[in-house]
Amino acid sequence: MKLTNKIGVIVDSFGIGVRSGLLKAKDVGAQGVQIYAVSGEMDPANLPAQARKELKSYIDSLGLEISALCGDLGGHGFQDRKANHEKVEKSKRILDLAMELGTNIVTTHIGIVPDDTQHEVYDSMQAACEELSNYARSMDAYFAIETGPEKAAHLKAFLDSLTVNGVSVNFDPANMVMVTGDDPVQGVHILKDYIVHTHVKDGVRLREVDPREIYGFLGYEKMDHQKIAEMGSDGQAFREVPLGEGKVPFKEYFAALQEIGYSGYLTIEREVGNQPETDIRKAVSFINAFK
Repeated sequence: MKLTNKIGVIVDSFGIGVRSGLLKAKDVGAQGVQIYAVSGEMDPANLPAQARKELKSYIDSLGLEISALCGDLGGHGFQDRKANHEKVEKSKRILDLAMELGTNIVTTHIGIVPDDTQHEVYDSMQAACEELSNYARSMDAYFAIETGPEKAAHLKAFLDSLTVNGVSVNFDPANMVMVTGDDPVQGVHILKDYIVHTHVKDGVRLREVDPREIYGFLGYEKMDHQKIAEMGSDGQAFREVPLGEGKVPFKEYFAALQEIGYSGYLTIEREVGNQPETDIRKAVSFINAFK
């Protein structure tokens, strides 16, 4: 097996701001970057046309590409029908920004897909994703749902219920290992028709956990990203670890991506730890060892 995929890095993982993070991504040997575009300087509302052109020009000058933008709006994803109109409209603006910056992918969490297809929350999520899916396909783009909150087969069934594939998958093998205990290698084959972007991180599951404890669920517990990060570092339920130190079977996982013909980015994400640059450099070396 010889990987040919480009390596990306989430610039926010460095914790030093966008422009400094872009320089650092270049320095560690990445070819592409993913950037959060939800609030602050990267909020579409805070980036007028000229600023967008200047940012794209700067990224181009570094020889980098944008692998995707992150448009995760938090809360319960699209579970709350009352909040969905505003969230759908903001998601569309993030995708518009993505297209202007040279990528057609926005990654996001949509909330846990209920097991019961008759559940009101299922209907709310389906309606929001149907609208987003059609908007994305109208410009040959994708909203990519991050794996983890539910098993791959259940996520596929939900995606199959949409009329077009504008809502697809950002495959994160560590989330599957840490939260649902799902097999990421099998998951690649199950979701093969939907994978448009991937995150590369590693982790271990320490005990069985209700995914609602991690991701929240409307009427159960509000999603809190700080809590998720804390649970991944203090070992309550799982632990995110540097690449190669966890339970993601990367040799088999990368082979599975090759088998389905995935040619997109392998984007490194490091959500915990006090030495992100060191861990990300190790991650780049880890992936390059398969090339």
